Amino acid sequence: MYLINYRGIIMLETSVVKAAYKTGVYVGEPMQEKGDKTLIKIAAVLKHPKQGDLHHPKQVDVPLFHERKALAEFEKVWVPSANVKTYDDEIPDYRESLITAYNELKQELVEKEDDYSQKSLETLKNLEHDYNLN
Repeated sequence: MYLINYRGIIMLETSVVKAAYKTGVYVGEPMQEKGDKTLIKIAAVLKHPKQGDLHHPKQVDVPLFHERKALAEFEKVWVPSANVKTYDDEIPDYRESLITAYNELKQELVEKEDDYSQKSLETLKNLEHDYNLN
């Protein structure tokens, strides 16, 4: 797939990319480029976003400890083009990839016994309902 950026220049040749967005990593389809950003349509989750305040990582005593959901299937998001890489593997099923990424983050947090991990596990528990994991 070729995309034409805002200046009319053909930019991308790939139809599947891996993109890091905030603290999550996703597989998706590049839709458009504008300046230094690429619009990605999400197809799968490779890494679930970390919980908490992005400006105060791994801290619990913050004004708002954010619950961060993974981007939804088919959601479109502008990602810095520097965070977009070619993805050559098979595209995993969205739901299966979400469950795998969620469980990997959960296991990583269970293995740690600090306050941040415990607070993150609490927020992840809230996401189980949203993700229909119960």
